Amino acid sequence: MNYLPTINPSTETAKIVSFIKTVLQRQGFENVAIGVSGGVDSAVSFSLLAKSIPPQNIFAAHLYYFKSQIDLAKPLFEKINIPQKNIYNISIKDPVDALKNLAPLRQGFGGARRTRLGNIMARVRMIILYDLAKKNNGLVCGTENKSEFYLGYFTCFGDEASDFEPIQHLYKTQVYSLAKYLNVPENIIKLPPTAGLWTGQTDEGDFGFSYKEADGVLYLYFEQKNSLPQIISKGFSNAKKIIDWANKNSFKHHLPYIIK
Repeated sequence: MNYLPTINPSTETAKIVSFIKTVLQRQGFENVAIGVSGGVDSAVSFSLLAKSIPPQNIFAAHLYYFKSQIDLAKPLFEKINIPQKNIYNISIKDPVDALKNLAPLRQGFGGARRTRLGNIMARVRMIILYDLAKKNNGLVCGTENKSEFYLGYFTCFGDEASDFEPIQHLYKTQVYSLAKYLNVPENIIKLPPTAGLWTGQTDEGDFGFSYKEADGVLYLYFEQKNSLPQIISKGFSNAKKIIDWANKNSFKHHLPYIIK
């Protein structure tokens, strides 16, 4: 039941490396700031950057609220010999809590509303990344994949903010294929996808369905224009839940709304 096109990792890598080099050259930049979470998307994006520009031109920031997982990324840093001064291990707890405790925002951060705190985390991370890029006259590299994009699984003006996106054209399961080709450490590949927005949070736990199932449904619905009944008939029992999730968040792709 795999309807998603397979990718050629070698060809895909060459295409993305060319894309990164072209963006930087055309926009007149040499340096790049990237958030490295310890997950597969940022690991793949970082590995592709390392194939595109010299290691001294990469500024990597691990921005955590609960517990640092930078040790997961150390093999990546060591493999390309990124300068230690270019690696930032930063707790965002103080600035996030300061915003959380502002009088107009105080209260209502528990239970279903904990996503408010997650949104603040995502936006604080992006403030830091953009300032890091500005400090070093660089661009911000995003780490979003196509599954997250279609599902709207991102914080507006937070983790979806970037200057260029090297893997947004790839579904999550395709990113895993590329990760293996790029020799991303197995412990990163096996780590359950999470944005680290609260203790025990995982992407698939939020969804109630897997990326593997979502990718097939999203591809058939958005790219092949199959109807919901057609997709269900192909064996995707969660098709309605997946499409409803994507449609519920589709407004994010059209912001801001303007008078035309």
